[in-house]
Amino acid sequence: MKKLKNKKLFLFDIDGTLAIENTLFHGTSDLISYINQIGGNSYFITNNSTKSGLDYVEKFRAWNLETEESQFITSGYMTIEYLKYHHADSKIFALGTSSFLAELRRNGLVVTEEAEENIMCVVVGFDNELTYSKLVKACEILSRPSVSYIATNPDLCCPASFGFIPDCGSICQMLEASTGRKPLYMGKPNKEVVDLCLKQTGFSKEEVLVVGDRLYTDIACGIYSGVETCLVLTGEAKAADVKDTIFKPTYCMKDVAELLNKCKV
Repeated sequence: MKKLKNKKLFLFDIDGTLAIENTLFHGTSDLISYINQIGGNSYFITNNSTKSGLDYVEKFRAWNLETEESQFITSGYMTIEYLKYHHADSKIFALGTSSFLAELRRNGLVVTEEAEENIMCVVVGFDNELTYSKLVKACEILSRPSVSYIATNPDLCCPASFGFIPDCGSICQMLEASTGRKPLYMGKPNKEVVDLCLKQTGFSKEEVLVVGDRLYTDIACGIYSGVETCLVLTGEAKAADVKDTIFKPTYCMKDVAELLNKCKV
């Protein structure tokens, strides 16, 4: 496909697209190697906020893939940038993993895990260390009308080796059912994710391809940003879903190995 051969900046989702948990999909290494060979760049735009960019560098190194922290635009990173602008001096209640909370603090944000006074913002991330106590504290703080509420990403489920597990969107639905509060989501499909990658790399929109397994986040993000998209069928979305969705991908492939083959045509 001639248009695919002209792509230079590939914006990849990770979970369900390039890998499942600690297992790298067939074709991932070869595709990233191809992108490097043509003078392109790979960025990884994930809504998984359990890991920082540095955590992902180590995860990719275990797959024998050398990357840099700047290549990872996580929903956690987008959330941190928002909090630094809007709540730099505020006390923030964070519901998330220890890694996510450490990343918030590393960026100079005032974070608490308790239902203290004077909290100005609640932030929720994908939390595979979730406890009922955390939910109770979040509900208590969200009952205060003056407290703002944001979340890293709207994904309802995250791919696992056996199927799917609850993601940040599912946690937020529990909180909404109890408090009536809905968060402002920071990650995909927010078009600012793609805009940031374009700004950092200098590629044109015509040279960009967003690759993911989820229609309402990955593909929607590309559509909102005005760039082409590729759905891979190794995660949440199935071929039949494409017919009924409003988020139509430019391309639909079985996996990233097929995408590599199409790029070379």
